[in-house]
Amino acid sequence: MHALLRFAPVGLLAGGFVVSGLVVRNRAAAEAQVSQPPVDVLLVNGSVIDGTGTPARRADVAIRGDRIVAVGANLSRAGARRVIDATGQVVAPGFVDLHAHLEPLLQLPLMESALRQGVTFVLGGPDGGSPLPLGAYLDSVRTAKPGINVAYLVGHNDIRRAVMNMDDRAPTAAELTRMRRLVAEAMGQGAFGLSTGLLYLPGTYSNVEEVIALSQVASDSGGIYTSHLRKEGIGLLDGVAEALEIGRRARIPVVLTHHKAVGQQMWGKSAITLAMVDSARRAGTDVMVDQYPYTATHTGIGVLVPSWAMAGGNAEFRKRLDVPKLRDSIKADIVFNIVNDRGGGDLARVQFSRVSWDKTLEGKTLKDWADRRKLAPTPENGAELVLEAMLNGGGNAIYHVLDEGDVRRIMTHPFAMIASDGRLSQPGDGHPHPRAYGTFPRVLGRYVREQQLLPLEQAVHKMTQMPARRLGLIDRGVLRVDAMADVVIFDASTVADQSTFTEPHQYPKGIGTVIVNGTIAVENGKPTGVRAGRVITRPKR
Repeated sequence: MHALLRFAPVGLLAGGFVVSGLVVRNRAAAEAQVSQPPVDVLLVNGSVIDGTGTPARRADVAIRGDRIVAVGANLSRAGARRVIDATGQVVAPGFVDLHAHLEPLLQLPLMESALRQGVTFVLGGPDGGSPLPLGAYLDSVRTAKPGINVAYLVGHNDIRRAVMNMDDRAPTAAELTRMRRLVAEAMGQGAFGLSTGLLYLPGTYSNVEEVIALSQVASDSGGIYTSHLRKEGIGLLDGVAEALEIGRRARIPVVLTHHKAVGQQMWGKSAITLAMVDSARRAGTDVMVDQYPYTATHTGIGVLVPSWAMAGGNAEFRKRLDVPKLRDSIKADIVFNIVNDRGGGDLARVQFSRVSWDKTLEGKTLKDWADRRKLAPTPENGAELVLEAMLNGGGNAIYHVLDEGDVRRIMTHPFAMIASDGRLSQPGDGHPHPRAYGTFPRVLGRYVREQQLLPLEQAVHKMTQMPARRLGLIDRGVLRVDAMADVVIFDASTVADQSTFTEPHQYPKGIGTVIVNGTIAVENGKPTGVRAGRVITRPKR
């Protein structure tokens, strides 16, 4: 009959007692309520989107310690240590990033490029790359006190390299046993699953049987399998089929990570790959995808070089280049990739992001480099420059080779989640892909508000509860009583990415408050400097 009376004293009301505005039904309950410690943070007057996909509702959110203790209308402010007025703002769970490159974490422990996007949980170790041994590295992260919550996958490429170096062959029985043991050790140290980068070295030298054998170990511990497909351009459908086979035979949940269709010949093929996902799900394979909201990829310049040329490592690569026939074959394959795959058929589509041996190339394209050398911007000349880059130590590049139609189609798929694939970044360091600063606000601003491609509640669901549940986390990614107090407050009318391909080092706008484990980490759009994140390990089954 009576709901909440704000600022009411303790007393009798309609057969119950009122304590700080809450009606309770007996004196014992009233006394227990009085003995409760005060609320640390109270978020009032906000439009709560709880992460489940249900419609927004006007509600307040109360936080005590690192947990949410109440969600409801007109919660009493009495005794609250801190009240934040969220009038006109959206109050949502902190965003969960299922694909993050955290290599600079120990140097950038605040993790500001992620934090200021509203991200409160990141999963590292993607694309087959992770620290080994994982347990010792997680200890170093704990010591560093990360700004947001951090978890890891164990990477197949690093495991294979530790056992087999850069050999282009199948493992012996003994080597496979050692690799399986390394996966089991990492899972025991808290890894959430196994990641592969089958496009990259040395994972590209593996066959499906090897990956299934390792995935079964992760599955036995309740882990997941995330796959950078063996091919994302020509061969994409085979790459998806391989990942689905691994999931089916290893009986492990699958994420097709940063799902996309690379190169003009493959544009539109996401309609087929998503149909493959749907078919696999109907047949019993638990498969999902994640995606970043951009029409450009980012990876090493070596992706243009045929993998056979890199077998055995850089020394062997240099030896092959000294053999004219082998050099011609390597160059021909690079030309093919420039024309048909990651090169996009145009040197202007390959934009350098990090070049340690020539910083002046950062932000410039392969065409710009050709112009600087007074070379015609042909694929052949581009291939020569790629070889020069590799001999100088390689580099990273942004590849403008995706189609907006595929981006939109994948984003609306019911089992697609949002993930950045971004590397922790700081202003002035390199020329990163803008996803490092803008992934989550870009979806909210461009695709929700401007294009109305998704309802706001669905977009938030794809950033919060969906990825949290993929990891088996039931107390993150949602706003409900007893959930962890990871919260983002943003203005749905203004939230937007500001990082661009020409000026990447720009933080987003419209995200005013971020709370990590109950601690205010961003206030009035600026970090407080408090590092309240934790190392999160896989829940035990």
